[in-house]
Amino acid sequence: MAIADLKNVLRIFGGADVDAETQQELFKEVLMMTLAPAADADINIQTVEVDRIREIIKAHTGEDVTSADIRVAARAELYAEATLRKYLASVRKKLANKDRVNTVHALADVFRSDQAVSVLEIDFFNGVAEA
Repeated sequence: MAIADLKNVLRIFGGADVDAETQQELFKEVLMMTLAPAADADINIQTVEVDRIREIIKAHTGEDVTSADIRVAARAELYAEATLRKYLASVRKKLANKDRVNTVHALADVFRSDQAVSVLEIDFFNGVAEA
């Protein structure tokens, strides 16, 4: 299964219970849904950011994702029905504390990867952290 499938999103919005395996899949999806749009938060997807996202996802999940997976997931159209903040708020109680912390740390890591953090990236980070 590709990490970018995001199949658990509908299950979570539908109110399904989360077992340990589903929780791990959910963490993978949260990473992808949070980090991929982060690469585009400053309206400029940098290759270094995409590469860093791939490294982070591999380190946290053991899965390889392609640059194309990340660039597709970064597209705002994926969030037409539910904003990222709404999604994160709905799943936060279903994620382990360590996974929530790892997601925020990974987000900061992505923003620092190109050596410059823009105001748009700070706003994106704050929105994720508040969700």
